[in-house]
Amino acid sequence: MHFINDIIGDELKIFEKKFAEAVKSETLLLDTIMKYIIKRKGKQLRPMFVLLSAKLHGSINESTYRAAALVELLHTATLVHDDVVDDSPQRRGFFSINALWNKKIAVLVGDYLLSKGLLLATGSNEFRQLQILSDAVKQMSEGELLQIQKTRKLNFDEAVYFEIIRGKTASLLSSACAAGAYSTSNNEQVTAQMKSFGEKVGIAFQIKDDLFDYGKDNIGKPTGNDIKEKKLTLPLIHTLNNTDPQTRRQLVYIMKNENKDPAKIKFVIDTVTESGGIRYAAEKMNCYRDEALAILYSFNESPARKALEELVRYTTDRKY
Repeated sequence: MHFINDIIGDELKIFEKKFAEAVKSETLLLDTIMKYIIKRKGKQLRPMFVLLSAKLHGSINESTYRAAALVELLHTATLVHDDVVDDSPQRRGFFSINALWNKKIAVLVGDYLLSKGLLLATGSNEFRQLQILSDAVKQMSEGELLQIQKTRKLNFDEAVYFEIIRGKTASLLSSACAAGAYSTSNNEQVTAQMKSFGEKVGIAFQIKDDLFDYGKDNIGKPTGNDIKEKKLTLPLIHTLNNTDPQTRRQLVYIMKNENKDPAKIKFVIDTVTESGGIRYAAEKMNCYRDEALAILYSFNESPARKALEELVRYTTDRKY
């Protein structure tokens, strides 16, 4: 990631200041929570994709910074709301908003962030950017609801899985790349290409997250969290659709009734690994990564393109 910092390090610092300014509130409680959110922000991958997508097609400008801030506002709002829905006490190693304050405050904080995003866009007449990002929020909501619906029925369909992650995860990254590209190109064809690029990266990113549940790179042992939450992930779906009927019935029973039992979780993980589910998911992930890179390579070689390639490879090679 050092090369990326060389290319947009200064711009990221400017973005951070603008984002901090965008979330300020005159209400003491809100301002305290906003400072806490800024303090615990993650790797800022999405703003990086916005800035680099913009730089690939022109010079980063105020519209680019607004697009990056809008992406981060919407992303943070959805994380705050997700923690309420999941009743999660932590986010990125820090206490969640609902854990430190309460669920009602967390919901209102999420709403505040969404409203700040709307005001940021409309106040500067960034209606195309708002359209791009609003579509992402709609897809994210639809993806979450589809996952809830299919999890209840344990519908192990690979096409449904990709529909879910295309909405839940890939849509925001896709829109981040599209918004960044539009801010400097003002070209709808380029914007569409970058949107497709971002979607493929987002899908690869989510498959990598799914693989962490079965791998040992990060914490020394598989977590099995997705199994505990009955989440439909690609390694498991592939195994269920390609194993013998008896093993399939056993796995489905565990997912429905014994998904908190450590020994049963280990059995699922071992079965998925031995059946080739991990290998299959990794191959799919790399396929989407390569499709994203093919789109990227259609643009002229430049430091921004090289940095985007590094960022794409990071999404599939990362250890956490």
